[in-house]
Amino acid sequence: MIENLKKIYPSLILNEEGNQDLDFSHHWFMTDNSEIVGIPKNQMTSRDLSVVAAFLKPYHHEFPVQTSEEQKWRKMVDSEEPAGAESVEAGSPYRFVYFSIKKNQISPGVFKDAIHDLFPEKVPILWENGHEGILVEYGSVGKEAIRYEEIIDVLMSDLYIKINFLVGPFKETVENAPHYYSFMLTAAKSIFFNSNKAVANFSDAVPYLLIDQTGKEQARGIREMILQSYADDEETLRMIEVFTRCNLNISETAKALHLHRNSLQYRLDRFTENTGIDIRKFHNAMAVYLALLVKPTV
Repeated sequence: MIENLKKIYPSLILNEEGNQDLDFSHHWFMTDNSEIVGIPKNQMTSRDLSVVAAFLKPYHHEFPVQTSEEQKWRKMVDSEEPAGAESVEAGSPYRFVYFSIKKNQISPGVFKDAIHDLFPEKVPILWENGHEGILVEYGSVGKEAIRYEEIIDVLMSDLYIKINFLVGPFKETVENAPHYYSFMLTAAKSIFFNSNKAVANFSDAVPYLLIDQTGKEQARGIREMILQSYADDEETLRMIEVFTRCNLNISETAKALHLHRNSLQYRLDRFTENTGIDIRKFHNAMAVYLALLVKPTV
C-alpha cells in the first residue's frame, strides 16, 4: 500500500518506530501493519484527506507509541474478518472499558502514565481520538475488581481532569471482540449524552440504547401514553426516578426523598389510580422508567 501511495504522493515519508518528533507540516496515518506514514499537508486537498482516512487510520503525533500488545488488539478490533481474532490470545477473561476525557485537559501520554500507575499491571489502551478510547482490562480468579469510581477520584484530585468510564462485561474469548468494541463505543455515546453518570456499567446503557433506536414519533407516544397527565409533573417524575433507583423499595425511597412512608404510599396509589399503571410491579416500573428517559419535545 505504501508503494502505491508514493506514486500519488512522492513526498510521503515513513516515520521510524518510536520517533515522536513528527513534522507538523504533514498529515500522519497508520497502516494495518502499524507503520506510520506522513503526507505533506500542501499536497492534500480536503477530498484527498477524506479518501486516505477511509483506508488508513489518522495518527496523532501526541499519542504514545503502541506496544506490541496494543498493536495486536488494534488490528483485531479493526478487522472485519473472523481471522483477525487470531492476532490476540485471550489467556484470561478480559473486558473493554470505554473512557472519555474532557477535550484538551490532558495529553494521551500523561493519561497513559497515570492509568498505568493506578492498575496492578499495564493495560492496553486503544485510542479513538485525543480524548476517548478503550482500556483492555484482564481478569482472573481471586483478582480484586477494579473500582473505577476510585480511579476517577484519584485522577480528579491529582490531575484535575473530568473523565467518564463505561465498564463492559468480561468475555472469555475474542471471537466477537470487534463487535463488542464497536458496541461499547455506541453505548457510551448514548448513555453519556443522556446521563450525568461518571461511571456506568453496560447494563446501565441498555435503556438509553433502546430509546435512541426508537423513532421520535414513537418515543413521544411512549412518553405521552405512559406518563399521561404527569408528563410535566416534576415532583412526581422525581419520585418515580428515585423509586426505580431504589429498586422499588418504598422504605429506601421515602428516606431518600425525606418523606413519610405513608405519604409515599399515597402518592404511588394516586399515580396508579390516574394512569392505571402500578409502578410497584417490575414490568410496569420498567415501562415508566423508559418513558422517563424520553426527552420531552419543546
